Amino acid sequence: MISVKVLTPNNKERQSFLDEGKNMQDHPIRIALIAPPYPLSEFPSPPLGICYVAAACEKAGAQVQLFDYIISEYRPEKLKQALDTFQPHVVGTTSVTMNFKKAADILKRAKTFHPHVITMMGGPHVSFDYDTVLRNIQEIDIVVIGEAEKTLLELIPTIRNRTLWPSIPGIAFYENECVVVTKTQSLIEDLDDLPLPARHLLNIPKYHTLGFPISIITSRGCPNQCIFCQGRRMVGQKVRYRSIENVVDEIEMLMEMGFEIINIADDLFTVSKGRVIQFCELIKKRNISFVWSAFSRVNTVDSEILDVMKSAGCYAVSFGIESGNSDMLKCIRKGITLSQATNAIKICKSAGIRTHASFMVGLPGETLQTLNDSLSFADSLDIEYGFHFLAPFPGTTLRENIDEYDLEILTHDWNQYDANRAIVRTSALSSSDINRFVDNWSKEQDELWNQLLQAYSQSSALQPYDKALVEEHYKRQFIFWLLSEDLIEKMGPLGEQTENALDILSERISSHVSKKEPMMTSSFVKKHLTELIEKQFIECVLETSTHIWKWK
Repeated sequence: MISVKVLTPNNKERQSFLDEGKNMQDHPIRIALIAPPYPLSEFPSPPLGICYVAAACEKAGAQVQLFDYIISEYRPEKLKQALDTFQPHVVGTTSVTMNFKKAADILKRAKTFHPHVITMMGGPHVSFDYDTVLRNIQEIDIVVIGEAEKTLLELIPTIRNRTLWPSIPGIAFYENECVVVTKTQSLIEDLDDLPLPARHLLNIPKYHTLGFPISIITSRGCPNQCIFCQGRRMVGQKVRYRSIENVVDEIEMLMEMGFEIINIADDLFTVSKGRVIQFCELIKKRNISFVWSAFSRVNTVDSEILDVMKSAGCYAVSFGIESGNSDMLKCIRKGITLSQATNAIKICKSAGIRTHASFMVGLPGETLQTLNDSLSFADSLDIEYGFHFLAPFPGTTLRENIDEYDLEILTHDWNQYDANRAIVRTSALSSSDINRFVDNWSKEQDELWNQLLQAYSQSSALQPYDKALVEEHYKRQFIFWLLSEDLIEKMGPLGEQTENALDILSERISSHVSKKEPMMTSSFVKKHLTELIEKQFIECVLETSTHIWKWK
């Protein structure tokens, strides 16, 4: 790999920048940004990162469209049609490790359909694996490394002039059989300088239909040293903040868009107690009514901060505890103790805040005893919790220094880095041992759930709460298929003008989904479509003498 030291642009280069900027004003560059497919079963929020990227591109003077394949079906012919219509100069995407291959495949397709487009990719995976990516995937022209917004403001006005790429900090590209890496881009000091995420490019009714919380960030950066996390290297160890007023302004905008549940996705929202209290006080001062959740650490909360958060609408806090074994916590440099975890859960309960904890399995040096320690400790907390499989992502201390740990990585197939199955082993545990531990833990819950589903399908009497859970399960699965398979788009054109438009659509969709789930009868489908109509998420319009169902 060749690293290029970039000098201050000379007069000729400065003039090129000015000329490119004038050209952008006269002929705005068109950029198609792609949100690659992501499993709806993983409960995705409206994509925050790509909306920040879109906002930066717009601020740089570009005309932007967002092709969102999270809440719609990805098909190559669908991509081609969108590209043919928009005729972009640039096609960009972002990805995490688990959907990197899908995102890369989409850029390959874009190059096939429109060979002259410039392709770029950002996000945590390529930020730490750009050398391999650029050497192996020639269809990716540029990798944007790390925090992207400042880089894009400099890159976009000059992106069609390849000779200027070496002068843009924070990118990598392939040239003359070498990977060229420009100088490191500095982090954004004042996050209020960031334009708000370009959510106007999203199909908001579809995300309302999906029904998951919408995410915001109030800060960037994490001072902690966890060996399994990319965060501090992606956005720095120093915590940088948005002003409280700026954050609450965004929240009010989201409420105007119809969102009522917000997730604060900071790496560590509670790092500054005084700031959290100011945030909560401003919410109450503006008399804003919404509910929200946040990620936190067990060593950064106390009764005062949790009581104030609760009074401002916080309904849930998630803690990454990772292990119930003290030696494991030291090994992964988590920087917490089990007694701190126990105390944090206790005061969350006292504050009336719903609490969730996540634990990891397959950590370096893991044994059956350490796994059982985690299970025993998790059970003792008497809260919601879950187990996640360790995935050693590019850019983590663990992956980069793997020889220092009792751990072997078994695959480099990025599709398997979804934290749903073991892809590592230790000297004491095989991947099958790790999988078996989690399978045994979930077996009892799965059996109870299957009993509820069977009872419901047989019209047996259920407790109201259990019945509601089952009905929500079927509704969610229906919504997943409705979105991920483009069922409204495919079956919405009725081909006739009719007074029975809803009945026809319900029958069409039911005939498809009932093959996979017999519970989804025509009446079931009609009931849930009616909800979407009443909420004004879908509508039936008359076009050229035929009724067509569409998302609004």
